[in-house]
Amino acid sequence: MNKRDYLSVLDLAPEETKAVIEEALRYKRGAEYPKVLQGKHLALIFEKPSLRTRVTFEVAVRKLGGSLTYLAPQDIQLGKREPVKDVARNLARWIDGVIARVFEQESLEVLAQYLPGPVINALSDQEHPCQALADYMTIWETVHRWRVRLAFIGDGNNVATSLMLMTAMFGGTFVLACPPGYEPPRTVVEKAQELAKKTGGNIQILHDPKQAVKGADFIYTDVWTSMGQEAEAEERRKVFQPFQVNPELLQEAPEDVKIMHCLPAHRGEEITDDVLESEHSLVFEQAENRLHTAMAILVRVYGGR
Repeated sequence: MNKRDYLSVLDLAPEETKAVIEEALRYKRGAEYPKVLQGKHLALIFEKPSLRTRVTFEVAVRKLGGSLTYLAPQDIQLGKREPVKDVARNLARWIDGVIARVFEQESLEVLAQYLPGPVINALSDQEHPCQALADYMTIWETVHRWRVRLAFIGDGNNVATSLMLMTAMFGGTFVLACPPGYEPPRTVVEKAQELAKKTGGNIQILHDPKQAVKGADFIYTDVWTSMGQEAEAEERRKVFQPFQVNPELLQEAPEDVKIMHCLPAHRGEEITDDVLESEHSLVFEQAENRLHTAMAILVRVYGGR
């Protein structure tokens, strides 16, 4: 098969994305796992620690018949101890692909350039495509449609970026409410808006969370301070306080609105404990679906399905 990387939401066409999610749904219902990784050995390269991403990909690789080596942040110090291209050219002689959780998107692109096996983006500062797949699997399970109105409240970060692109891909409405100056990169917003024009979708960037949640099917939030931004934490807490997802904000949304969060949650900051634990919350369904979508993307990348 031709080399297939998954570095961005846009690396799969809309119908391919739906097919991956449908495959994940079959695994969740108990379908047999194809052993597409039998005899293959993958590397997990993590510049950032993780619970959900690491465990779900480790379990997925093993369920699909493969084995793997976990490389923690201190093990190779990607791009510091030696250039990323040298790391890739070494790994190319030993392994059959990489699942990478990194800071810079460029690191993924260099790995993909020098590795003959697939490279999967398990998170970068620019995108989190595997999270978006699990999120839209959860959305489909909940409302059985692809076109939804998704309100993202908080930072225009990598999760917001991937969800914005995927919502545009499916012709839905994505509304981001963030403080001024915390919008996603302009180039990505323009790309999402172009895509939305073709699919009948709608992309809105607002600064009023109460306006953003009106008519929403789903309200999504994430931490205000991501890994690598610790020096900004105090300032971010002040700036983002009006963007907390709490009972008062939910009063502006439809009664049946669902709450989403990629976790880990800083309870009492971006979301209150009572909302996270409420009947509206889908956060642990999202976490479970990280496993099923991890398996489905590995099958797509390695098995051509």
